[in-house]
Amino acid sequence: MDKNKFAVTPPMGWNSYDYYDTTVNEQQVKDNADFLAANLKQYGWEYVVVDIEWYSNDAGTQRKEFQYIPFGDDEIDQWGRFQPSPHRFPSSADGSGFTGLAEYVHGLGLKFGIHIMRGIPRVAAERHLPVYGTEYTADMVADPSSICGWNPDMYGVRNTQAGQAYYDGLIAMYASWGVDFIKCDDICDSWMYPDDRFSGWHETEMLYKAIQKTNRPIVLSLSPGPAHVDRAWQYCKYANMWRITDDFWDNWELLKNMFWRCELWQDHVKEGCYPDCDMLPLGKVGGGFGHGEWDCRFTKEEQKTMMTLWCMFRSPLMAGAELTKMDDFTMSLLTNRELLSLLGEDFRGK
Repeated sequence: MDKNKFAVTPPMGWNSYDYYDTTVNEQQVKDNADFLAANLKQYGWEYVVVDIEWYSNDAGTQRKEFQYIPFGDDEIDQWGRFQPSPHRFPSSADGSGFTGLAEYVHGLGLKFGIHIMRGIPRVAAERHLPVYGTEYTADMVADPSSICGWNPDMYGVRNTQAGQAYYDGLIAMYASWGVDFIKCDDICDSWMYPDDRFSGWHETEMLYKAIQKTNRPIVLSLSPGPAHVDRAWQYCKYANMWRITDDFWDNWELLKNMFWRCELWQDHVKEGCYPDCDMLPLGKVGGGFGHGEWDCRFTKEEQKTMMTLWCMFRSPLMAGAELTKMDDFTMSLLTNRELLSLLGEDFRGK
């Protein structure tokens, strides 16, 4: 499969993170999907992405420095693969994963995506769980020296046959659920690991190979940034989009800095390969972070600036708002056909 044909224009959709953090549930996803289908699909918005910790039964119950609960109450199958929390996603209670939710989203004429963390669950390695379809066990796959700095639930995956077999089984499961989009976290930042700045390189290729084996056109998104521009060739070879910044929020300094980031990456934008400016914190955001929702803190002119930059640069567009609380001004930005048309211009004309 030609992965560049999975996304001939920059992907557009909704992601649960900016509003719900780790806490989104099935009904909330459906409500936002319904809004997207009824009001935004005709403008090109088509992905519905469930972000981080959909497998956590206790997400949002502790609020300290970070929103993630290390080694929390997570759903995992006998082959060491996370499963949706049945408390939050009732359609998964029969063991079918996200199949039911994906079918609902597909029934609206939309596409379904999920967030994953790079690597293999540490608990799978500690329990020596078998790797699906092989004689390997998770401890043979895991690299205990490779641990995310802000969510320690995972070990990195070794660049071995066992490691590839694990990713093959994982991505095959996602494909069987009907997943169209995978956002892999902790894989392309250039500052997180001072002793191995590019620790996710081989895992990016392994994910690509696993997707190819499914024969399903799954868009691969790498996160967080800043990605390293010297490795742009590799991101473009194996992924469809990759973050060029850390998490972006409604802060003027972050928006101002995005101009030089876009300038740095502009020559690497082409069909199927999109440096990613991150989600759009428009409308109502922050409701799941434990301190109350807020309206986008950018002025209206700053919001216009953000949308214009993202579209001129041809960044992927992922709305982060609670769509069911959409205001007229935000709606006008997300449905500006003249602006959105920039995303579909012929890349050969650059």
